[in-house]
Amino acid sequence: MQDKHLSSQFDHELNQVSSHVLELGGMVEMQIRQAMYALAEFSAEVADQVEETERRVNALELDIDRELSTIIARRQPTAIDLRLLLAISKTTANLERVGDEAAKIARMVKRIIESGNARVLPSGELRIAADLAAQQLRKALDAFARLSAEEAVAIIRDDDQVDREFDGFVRKLITYMMEDPRTISASLDLLTLAKAIERIGDHAKNIAEFIIYIVKGADVRHSGLENMESLTR
Repeated sequence: MQDKHLSSQFDHELNQVSSHVLELGGMVEMQIRQAMYALAEFSAEVADQVEETERRVNALELDIDRELSTIIARRQPTAIDLRLLLAISKTTANLERVGDEAAKIARMVKRIIESGNARVLPSGELRIAADLAAQQLRKALDAFARLSAEEAVAIIRDDDQVDREFDGFVRKLITYMMEDPRTISASLDLLTLAKAIERIGDHAKNIAEFIIYIVKGADVRHSGLENMESLTR
């Protein structure tokens, strides 16, 4: 009976920390929306909101890390429970880094505004890549909530879409700079923005890989897509 009670407590702690990870994910998603709105409207005020949210994201990440440390010390988990806790820790770190990328976008938006080149740059073309990256993150959080390896594999399969949008935007920027060398400095700022968006997609992919690790017990970080798909058949 005592073992059942301890198991119930452990399940409650796991559910609690998992819900906090999803809360962190929601905050990071809000950061992305704010950052892209700041870019679309060249709003320094909204860019400031992104950086304010970043402080809350960092605080929640620390809280989750403390929860995980307490659970590991108190419960000494093994097998799938330990895999879950390790993957939660890595997922939390990736979400915090997504927040870092959103804050980087916000800071770059303010820099572009201060440069006076805000309205002459093709920043609107970043929206497709940003929407794709945000969708990938949303799918990763949904897959985490369900612990669905199948959904995780689909996220990894779709990661190339974000990369293709990034590559296409880089080619357009190069053409833009060649046609008007005066825009080189501001265009390089946009390139930094595009890279930050690509990194958001990369972090969503990382989270998907950790989900597969939780569910299947296999580290697929350096595996091919075919191997990942075979694990979920």
